[in-house]
Amino acid sequence: MAGVDFNALRERTMGSGNDEEAVTVNTRALIDKVLARYSGEWTVLRELIQNGVDANAKKIIIRFETSPSSSVPVPVSTDTSSLLKHVLRHHTLYRLVVTNDGNPFEASDWSRLKRIAEGNPDETKIGAFGVGFYSVFADCEEPFVSSGTEAMAFYWKKNSLFTRRLKIPDGQGSQDTSFVLDYRSKTAPVPPLLGLCQFLATSLTFVGLQSLELWLDQWNLLTLAKKPAPSVDVALPRDVETRTIDGLLAIGSIQRESAQIHAKWLNVVGWKPTSVTNLATSNSGFTGGEVGGGMSSAPSLRSFFSKLAGGASVANSAIERAARIESETQKAIAEDIAGVSTATVSLRITTANVHSSISASFAREIERATKKPPPKITKLAILTSSHEEGTLSERASAQNRIDIFSTMLPSKSGKVFIGFPTHQTTGLLAHISAHSVIPTVERESIDLNARWVSSWNVEMLRIAGIVCRIAWSGEMNEIREIMQRAGQSSGRRVVRKEDVDSMMANAVHVCRQFTFQDSTPSNQVSQLVEGAFWMCNKQATIEVFSTRGVLPSHEVRIATEDLSGFVDGIPVIPEALMKEAKGFVDKVKDLGLVSEITVVDVKKELEAKALDGRQLGEFLKWAAKKARSGDIDSVTIRSLLNVAVASVAQHEGSSGQMQLLLLGGIKYFINPARISPELPVPPDTIPFVYTRSIPIPELRALGWEELAVVPWLEFLVENSGKGSLVADKDITTSPKFASQVLSTASKQWDQMSQLSRANVIRLLEKRTVIPTKQGMARPTEAYFPSVKLFPDLPVVVDLGSVRENLLLALGVRKTVELGVVFERLMSDSKVQREAESIPGVRWSHVDLICYLASVRDDIPAADIKRLRDTPIFGAEGTGQSVSGKRYKISDLFAPTDSLRRLELPVLQWNGMFRPSSKEGKFLSFLGLKSYPSIPELVQIISGAASKGSTALVDRALAYWVRMHHENGYSNFDSASIGTSFLPLQGEKSVKLATPAECFTNDRATLLGFEILRRDLHPHAFIFGVKPDPPISECINRLIVKPPTTGREARDLFGYFATRLGEIGPQNAEKLGAARIVPTPSKAIQPNGYIKEKQSIRHVSPKSCFLGDSSTYGSIFDFVDFGSEANSFLLKVGSKNEPTKPEIAYMLVREPARLLSVFQSAEKYLSLLRSLADSFESLKKDKVLYREMRRAPFLLASKEISARSSKVFGKDRKVTESFADDLDDEDDMGGIKEWRLASANEIIIVDDFSSFNLFRDELLTAPQEEALETWYIELGASLLSSLVQEEPKIGPFVDDPVESGKLLKLVFERSRLFLHNIESRSVRHNVRWLEKNLSVQTVRSISLRRTLKGHTASHTEKRTACVTQDARKGWTLWITASGYDMFQVSQGLVNLLILRPQFNLSLTLMSLLSTDLYTLRSRGYNVDRILRAKAEEQRIAELNRQREIEEQRKRIQEQEEQWEKEVEKQSRSSRGRQEQVPMPGAFGLETPERGSVQPLIQREETGREARGPKGMFSSFTKRLGLGLDDARQSTRHLQSFLGGNGESYGLQKDLPPPPYSPPQGATQQPPEPVTSPHQLQQNLLSAIQASRSHNSSELFSPPQTHTVKETGTYCDAHPSQDLTIMGESAQGIKIFLSNSMQDKPSFLKAHSSGFNMFGTLLQEIGPVFALATGCLHMYYDSTGGTIAFNSNGSIFCNYRFFMQLHQSGIQQESQPGGKRADALVYWFVVVCHELAHNLVSTHGSDHSFYTEQFVMTYFNKMMVKVARLSSVYHSPLSETPSLI
Repeated sequence: MAGVDFNALRERTMGSGNDEEAVTVNTRALIDKVLARYSGEWTVLRELIQNGVDANAKKIIIRFETSPSSSVPVPVSTDTSSLLKHVLRHHTLYRLVVTNDGNPFEASDWSRLKRIAEGNPDETKIGAFGVGFYSVFADCEEPFVSSGTEAMAFYWKKNSLFTRRLKIPDGQGSQDTSFVLDYRSKTAPVPPLLGLCQFLATSLTFVGLQSLELWLDQWNLLTLAKKPAPSVDVALPRDVETRTIDGLLAIGSIQRESAQIHAKWLNVVGWKPTSVTNLATSNSGFTGGEVGGGMSSAPSLRSFFSKLAGGASVANSAIERAARIESETQKAIAEDIAGVSTATVSLRITTANVHSSISASFAREIERATKKPPPKITKLAILTSSHEEGTLSERASAQNRIDIFSTMLPSKSGKVFIGFPTHQTTGLLAHISAHSVIPTVERESIDLNARWVSSWNVEMLRIAGIVCRIAWSGEMNEIREIMQRAGQSSGRRVVRKEDVDSMMANAVHVCRQFTFQDSTPSNQVSQLVEGAFWMCNKQATIEVFSTRGVLPSHEVRIATEDLSGFVDGIPVIPEALMKEAKGFVDKVKDLGLVSEITVVDVKKELEAKALDGRQLGEFLKWAAKKARSGDIDSVTIRSLLNVAVASVAQHEGSSGQMQLLLLGGIKYFINPARISPELPVPPDTIPFVYTRSIPIPELRALGWEELAVVPWLEFLVENSGKGSLVADKDITTSPKFASQVLSTASKQWDQMSQLSRANVIRLLEKRTVIPTKQGMARPTEAYFPSVKLFPDLPVVVDLGSVRENLLLALGVRKTVELGVVFERLMSDSKVQREAESIPGVRWSHVDLICYLASVRDDIPAADIKRLRDTPIFGAEGTGQSVSGKRYKISDLFAPTDSLRRLELPVLQWNGMFRPSSKEGKFLSFLGLKSYPSIPELVQIISGAASKGSTALVDRALAYWVRMHHENGYSNFDSASIGTSFLPLQGEKSVKLATPAECFTNDRATLLGFEILRRDLHPHAFIFGVKPDPPISECINRLIVKPPTTGREARDLFGYFATRLGEIGPQNAEKLGAARIVPTPSKAIQPNGYIKEKQSIRHVSPKSCFLGDSSTYGSIFDFVDFGSEANSFLLKVGSKNEPTKPEIAYMLVREPARLLSVFQSAEKYLSLLRSLADSFESLKKDKVLYREMRRAPFLLASKEISARSSKVFGKDRKVTESFADDLDDEDDMGGIKEWRLASANEIIIVDDFSSFNLFRDELLTAPQEEALETWYIELGASLLSSLVQEEPKIGPFVDDPVESGKLLKLVFERSRLFLHNIESRSVRHNVRWLEKNLSVQTVRSISLRRTLKGHTASHTEKRTACVTQDARKGWTLWITASGYDMFQVSQGLVNLLILRPQFNLSLTLMSLLSTDLYTLRSRGYNVDRILRAKAEEQRIAELNRQREIEEQRKRIQEQEEQWEKEVEKQSRSSRGRQEQVPMPGAFGLETPERGSVQPLIQREETGREARGPKGMFSSFTKRLGLGLDDARQSTRHLQSFLGGNGESYGLQKDLPPPPYSPPQGATQQPPEPVTSPHQLQQNLLSAIQASRSHNSSELFSPPQTHTVKETGTYCDAHPSQDLTIMGESAQGIKIFLSNSMQDKPSFLKAHSSGFNMFGTLLQEIGPVFALATGCLHMYYDSTGGTIAFNSNGSIFCNYRFFMQLHQSGIQQESQPGGKRADALVYWFVVVCHELAHNLVSTHGSDHSFYTEQFVMTYFNKMMVKVARLSSVYHSPLSETPSLI
């Protein structure tokens, strides 16, 4: 079925004309299967109570009447308990009577009662759909209703429901309304009473009822009475948005009321007879069973728990306990089953008046769905309970064994009430009542599926959320007022913890009440209510209960940790509330309405008050922990400390004077492991008592540092001697305190940094902090106890715990000062006395060194410095005994032989000197040199050379080489030595040079550089000598003195070639521009040849080239100095051949010389081609580009009549006789003369036709695409821009068909044409063409061309051209007499292509002249075009279907009007006569598409014979056509329309006139006129029955039918044997007779005729809105058939068109009637064939329909004739495609 057009099929069905039938309903099945099967419990009672509520009833009485059991007799006992038990166990229900005291039924109520689905239109009522009453049929067969003075009974007749009403006489009726339902089943048990009572109690919640009674026979089982209190207006909170999101609903006002429902019932409602029975047989519980035929069907608790727990011991105990409680309850009830119990419940109801603001369209949709308009004002209420009310109700329920109100209060989940409770829960502990909410039909759920109903219900649920939010605010305000009253009564303004605890239960109750859960069965309900609850606030806040009472949520915080130790003023959500109402608190947190305590909150608290000692400790613990964990950044911690102030005691544990502690000024904390907390500390140190329990890492996280020794000592030192410290805490006066301080410092000395140690020394070294025998002394004045040289030295005491390293660092001495020893050594008398006192000992510097080496570790640094700076040492040969001169130790060398040979001063030493001994190491430490430095060696060499001592020079150089690595000389930069010390090669005398002045590469002498002595070459790197001079110096010398001969150049350039890696870009550029390359001079001879001269000139490497070139050798300088030297030249800019920019510069500046050198235009053109290929890169050189645009260096040609004898001339030209290497041109014998010209002088041939006209006037570029593109870039002009075309357009011819067809063809084939064209060559694309091109037809076109700047012009006649109009864009003009497709292509190519070419015009012409299928066979991608054509056909078919639909609508309108007229006439006439059927009218079924069977049976009586005679003649007169012009056509057509016994040809014996009455006919009474809409419907059906012939062949045998109207006339159908051969240009299929011999040749020969005929038929088809393809063309060589209808397919004979019309149309030169004649002729033929879709045979019926077709579509045809009656020519070039 995928290919079925269901739209068309439906239209055919609707137009079939068959009888329509109304849909019938089986009332009993509808009620039984749908209406009476409402889901839910107590449906009947709910509907009947709702009816009373809608009637404004205040009291409803429900009475169940029972029938006694036929098998169990009534008990003998007459007490109430026994009777009740018997009734419940054995009676069955007989009748249910529900009575209310509301308004009696009105007439509209009685009317709706008997109509299904006609709901109550009152929008204030609960009832909506009008089907609820029919739920009574679930149990009742024939209900009865009595109301006021009327009654209605329902009864059945088979499956139809009927009613009867009774008018009750006055005085016999009642104002009450009663519903009497007799039960269908005689075994219906008494319903479960407890569940029924609970349902009734819940039903009383929101409705306006005040009393409700339940009776069972004569017993009043339950009485419910509701007492509402006066409502109180509630102010709308300002921060609550009372309008919904979509703006449909808004809250106008809010009222709150309280109500009490009092219940009074018999205990029997809670009695379970089965339980009592089971107690007698089982002590462990009872099993479930049915009570009284349906009292209870629930399983027992034991059964339930046993299944749930699976026999577990814990579960068994719970089961037994529950069973025991239930057993005790049932015992108590059974003992007093007739007793009366009471209970009262309090309700709190918040009611909102809701105003609606909806559009009229929305209201219409709601009214359509519910049969009542949406209310303008409605009410929505929510029921909640306070904590006290809930507690009281729970207590009351606990006291009563029977809980009537268990489902009234929303203890587990609230319900949605639509008058009465539904199955839909609210998701919170509140009932929501909204009778304007639209439920589903069964009234158990909210309709959230239907589009408009869903939108309304969603808005109502959002209003419910807003009301809940307002109710929440009311609950919070009530708690706030209670706490305020409590505070005012006790005189307190601050909320205390006791106040919070007193209201905690209420707050928890309210929070739980408004904690949303998932609602059932639709979770969307709770989501909508909850969303509106939270989002209705104008600001992101809500009232919440906190430790400071009820406050806005943005002022309340959540305490994630206990901060009450130091901040107790921040309002937080109590911990009990967070635990008991976790769901609500989590929601508030998730929505961001309440945030956790932030640092800002803590900071505000700290700013508000000072902390005491306990709070300070708590604060520091919290802050340190947060800082350590990273929860609070360091900047924030610092800001908290800056504002924190503590008021603490000055001394720990004291209660005396207090001091303020500013934490912002604290820097240090005490580490008791390093500094004792008992010692004095600076004031910016936190007392240890408050940091005792805080880990050190956390204290550091606060930004505090551990109190170090340095700041501590600074505090002690600064306050010493000032009295700010007590005397025993002064470090400079108290030995004991100084000992404690020094001991503390010494313990940390090893861990101190160098800076800290220096600071300690700085603080203590100049103060009396060392206890000695002589008292407190400075460290530098004290000695260790081990120094016993003098008894009066100040030796330290009482510092046993102080480490030695600290004392040494402070300056305490272990040795005596050297000054004393030096004085004794330097004094001869003293030395002598000491020597005399010690026999055998003589003091000298050697002995002093040995002494000092033994105490080296104890010598202070100052003494070491003094030893180094004092000249106390002697040298060999210069001892004290000889000269008395002494040296510093740093001036002497170690006494070794190698140093003595260098004639250096060595230390005088007695005995063997060992550098590794203790004395040797000490001397080295003091500064004794073990080898000379390089500067010292250089000084030795230069000095020896100046004295002529070559031996010392050689010894020094040899020592240098030998000790190079051992002495670390490699670390010295020898190359930087500025003193000459290196001997040179080839010098007889000693001539020295610095390392920078000599080199080791002998080739450096070419540039005049010195060479190191050859024997030192292996060690050149030791002395810092490089192989080659610096490359920059070499370059400078080369530039200053370039080589003058080739040999010199070869050597020099070869040397530089060895150093190519050192020549950087900058040096290469410098060398490339320097004139350093020698080359012989050249001179141009008079004959143009170049001759070398003997003189040498220097050129730069960049301007010369390497090797030799036959092409450029005579133009550029080429040199060759060998491969090595050439590599250097390549490095610095020389090339093997010139670059394109160089050639371009040369060509631009010397074009004549280069052309003379080439002596060939072809060579010159080759050079131009190469430059053209590189033009994109050449164009980047702006200077070159400017010169190229204006320089006359481009080669161009001009056609001349005579051959020039000059080869070269001043006008830069060369004739073709000289350029004989070019290809010969076919230019009609002209001579091509080549000239050098600038770009603006040259013309680009882009219009070959114009070129042929003006070739003698043009200087043209070579006709090569690359050169032409380049010439254009440089400024050459296009020939097309110089040729002015002046078209002369003849008179306009209105031929939109041909012009539109050509335009469409151009758009279609241009896509194929541009597909393979490069985008850069395209001037305009097809989209531009579609917007800017139009096609017009004219009589003649002429074109005059004129060359700008010349007088030459040319004029020619054309059949097509393209012109531009500033307003209309571009127009393609074609001549009406036909057009040359090549000229069309030329004009289009000029529009589409930037540089048109002749071959492109040929290509486009081929595309325009070839059909798509042939193009596809040639490889063109025409599938897209074919798809586009298919899409066009689809759109055309849609338009045709749309037109048919419009006709059908008009027919329907006519039908309605006709029916009105007929009805009007029938009222005035006495009798109604039967209407005569119209010829061909459709019956009950529409004929299949394409059927050729007659669609009606003609009645043989009461019908006059009708024929076609006179119809066509009158028609031609109406068209204004002369009989002379159409005589032949009229004869053929008249014969065709009339027919005869042999064929459709010409016959004399025609059938009688169609409207002549038969002879002897009797006068009949006038018949009713046939309705015109029926006629129009038949014509339209006939058109729709037409179809395309889908077979490639057609064969039909001849048929003959007798026409009933006349005995001499037969209807003959000649045989047809046809084969499809192709399609015309219009897509019309062409069939040829199989009797023809060469069908393809015939088709090709008559292609233009077929196209002309197809165009004609194409104009006729839309007149009838015929589908594409319904019309066909065929040709047979014999026969008189003009056209025939084959199964709905219409075939028109081309032979008749060819003989009657084709030549006349072709020969017609002026717009006239030939084409109009043909249109009218074939229009009538098509009308004739369409009539065959209604009547197959030729007769009066067929003639009738033919005339109706002609007359119906006459106006359309006249418009077509008037518009198209102009000269028309079909394109003769397109041949029908062969199949």
